[in-house]
Amino acid sequence: MRYARRRQLVSALLLAPLLSGCFAADDNSSPSGSGADTRLRVALAFPPAENFSPYGSDATLLSRLGVTEGLTRLDGNGAASPALAESWRQENEHTWLFTLREARFQDGTELTPAAAATALTHAAQADPAPAALSGVKLTAEPAGKRQVRVTTADPDPALPLRLSSPSLAVLSAKAYQEKGTVDPASTATGPFALAKGGGNRATLDRFDDYWGGRARASGIDARFIADGTARTNALRTGEVDIAEAVPVAQTSSLDKDTARELATTRTTSLLLNTRSGPFKDPKVRAAARAAVDTAVLAKDVYEGHADRGQGVFGPALTWAAGKRVAPEGRARAARVHGTAITLATYDNRPELPEVAQVLQQQLKKAGFAVKVVVRESSRIEGDALAGKFDAFVGARNTMLDTGDPVSVLASDFTCDGSYNLALLCDKRVDRAVAEAGSAGEPAKRQDATMAAEAEVLRTDATIPLVHQRIVHGVRASVHGVLLDPYERTLIGPGTRR
Repeated sequence: MRYARRRQLVSALLLAPLLSGCFAADDNSSPSGSGADTRLRVALAFPPAENFSPYGSDATLLSRLGVTEGLTRLDGNGAASPALAESWRQENEHTWLFTLREARFQDGTELTPAAAATALTHAAQADPAPAALSGVKLTAEPAGKRQVRVTTADPDPALPLRLSSPSLAVLSAKAYQEKGTVDPASTATGPFALAKGGGNRATLDRFDDYWGGRARASGIDARFIADGTARTNALRTGEVDIAEAVPVAQTSSLDKDTARELATTRTTSLLLNTRSGPFKDPKVRAAARAAVDTAVLAKDVYEGHADRGQGVFGPALTWAAGKRVAPEGRARAARVHGTAITLATYDNRPELPEVAQVLQQQLKKAGFAVKVVVRESSRIEGDALAGKFDAFVGARNTMLDTGDPVSVLASDFTCDGSYNLALLCDKRVDRAVAEAGSAGEPAKRQDATMAAEAEVLRTDATIPLVHQRIVHGVRASVHGVLLDPYERTLIGPGTRR
């Protein structure tokens, strides 16, 4: 990243290890019993795009299915809590020491400091780098019988949060193959091992030596069904036990006991191309902001299963609302007369094309001439990042990649950001994000994060539309589904039918 990463050494960071889990299961049953020899049938929305590589978007598929784990995980307050690391401490402003728990990989080898260091080293050297390590230079080495030392080139107060990312999962040495390929099949540490995967299906078997106790289900048969209606129908007809992300249009067709709704840290936004085209002019961006009625989107498109957009971060990030800062110095809206724009989105989330259609009508009333382009996500994201559209509707989970809100602002809205769909480059934004990144004490970091959010909103590069709630379809006979606002997990050792 262009912004400086000179962060203070602060030992009282909110990242201290916590013994609590990162979210609640849908019942209070113990995960350690053996249960009946039954397999779970699960329908997920997004198919694997990178042969289950942990370094890209497939990483969350593996974590949702209970395959992979990292050194840390997120708890319900968004802080880092123990996973494969039992505890950790900061040695100096560059170095952290993590103490590993006793665990085995699914290939039977032991989790050792050398194995953990090797996994983190491969992630740090991956090309392209995992989103959690964008702009971060990291090294890892064994440090004694049960410890691994992680060092960053620049001070990184958020490192324990960063290591919770699904893309930084720890795999055995067998996973890392020639030419930089990574094979997670039977090389992870989670309660379920990937046995076979490809196309629109994956087979997972129970890992009986899981450190957290033997899973209640004997395995998972996963299907990847991009069409939301088809995914819901598979649940309704009994083909699957769990269907993630049921479209809002389908929720009313589910029994009350089948729909499990929770607020998420996912925000749907309208991102405007600030580098070229009509929205290079901040006054034209302001005209688009003035034209958008987010209440219509929340009420009609999402049928009440969303909250109106308030900022980059929504209500599921529990501390954000009380610290939000109003943006100052926004441009005045220009008058628009027939300005032609291309608005793009993807159809893997079925609400997004409808959002685009509603925005088309709202922007048309303001004087824009709007062409809408809809494709599958893997076929449109590259063009969006290259600036081939004037506007883009996307749904972004702000805690998915790193667990650190500052990192999201850095990747999405700074000059050198790796996921900068708005192509924004603004000195005030970069400065505010750098200041937030240097803050270590919890309250100060949160305050600085919201000040940086206000600078982003000032530019009108992004127009927050709604903060999504997600509805998972779960058959009444299924228990222990993990209701995770960060959308990192879904199936755990206690999930069963």
